[in-house]
Amino acid sequence: MQEEIINRVTNSKLKTFDLEEIYPEGKRVLFDVKDWLFQEQILKEKDFRESVKNHDWSQYQKTFVAISCSVDAIIPSWAFMLVASELIPFASKVVIGDLELLETVLYQELIGFLDFKEFTNAPVIIKGCADKPIPNSAYVFLIEKLQPVARSIMFGEACSTVPLYKTKR
Repeated sequence: MQEEIINRVTNSKLKTFDLEEIYPEGKRVLFDVKDWLFQEQILKEKDFRESVKNHDWSQYQKTFVAISCSVDAIIPSWAFMLVASELIPFASKVVIGDLELLETVLYQELIGFLDFKEFTNAPVIIKGCADKPIPNSAYVFLIEKLQPVARSIMFGEACSTVPLYKTKR
């Protein structure tokens, strides 16, 4: 006589939070201003402004854009701001920095808007193993929101978790 297999994880009060489920879909672009510098070293204001004016900004429609400079040049803040001012009407999000910073900012904003009431007094597993570029800082933002409400927080998969936090009784 065989016993029925019962999935205890499904029947438990465990709540799983998967950061991939809130991953904002859309193209990510690194916009490098180095091509608009004289000899990739010096920003000449008149030439830079001309490049900004003549660039087709519509190609960044609904994209996430990180503005940076990949060469060792001194770029004044206004130059990044000028590029950003042209991108903002088209792009979904604009940051000054690299693509990791872009992902960090996206997750910080997303997690900030979430309602965590469903996790009140619940044991929570933050799912590991992601196929999408989730920055480590996103996990910290998540812990910051979950810790005040969750009974316990673990990381990994239901079959093998690493305990991170447990409320003191």
